[in-house]
Amino acid sequence: MENQVETYTNNERENNANNPSHYVLLTIGIFVTVLGAMLRFLVDWTLIDIISNIIFVVGVVCCLKAVSTILK
Repeated sequence: MENQVETYTNNERENNANNPSHYVLLTIGIFVTVLGAMLRFLVDWTLIDIISNIIFVVGVVCCLKAVSTILK
């Protein structure tokens, strides 16, 4: 019977999930998302709506990237 060696230990996973850079990215993403949502209600101007939607999407992408790296 051969010895199976686990190449990726649980300790490395826990250290990766507790990395502060993931949570900094998540905090920045939440701030950018809230900023994009608040700009929607600022003025009824088409350009502001387009800019706020772009800012909102960038914030959501940052949050999803942070969450996916935490879960890996």
